[in-house]
Amino acid sequence: MDTSYPREDPRAPTPKDDGTAHTALTLGTPLPPPRDHLIWSVFSTLYLNLCCLGFLALAYSIKARDQKVTGDLEAARRLGSKAKCYNILATVWALVPPLLLLVLAVTGALHLSRLAQGSAAFFSTKFDDSDYD
Repeated sequence: MDTSYPREDPRAPTPKDDGTAHTALTLGTPLPPPRDHLIWSVFSTLYLNLCCLGFLALAYSIKARDQKVTGDLEAARRLGSKAKCYNILATVWALVPPLLLLVLAVTGALHLSRLAQGSAAFFSTKFDDSDYD
């Protein structure tokens, strides 16, 4: 059994050599279809919509999908890249402030606990009556 590719139809007629020259054009490997990041944009719009960046990402994702459907792959790549950038910005801007607040709260609590330990030692000091003379 022959498993080589591409398979040819054995019933197909063989080409005739009529003396004319033929040109074969070898194309490179086809590029993968452009990504539009639509699902990420929907989640950015619904959950991470700081300064409307998620909405901008959704708009560019929809435009990229439209261009991909019409066949303009270069415009779809460009719009998909913009959608990806806006999604990254929306995600970073939505995750960094809560993480920053968490870090500030933890460091503030640690600082206050050290401060309280130092002041507790001051208030637990016992004085003699001769110290006031």
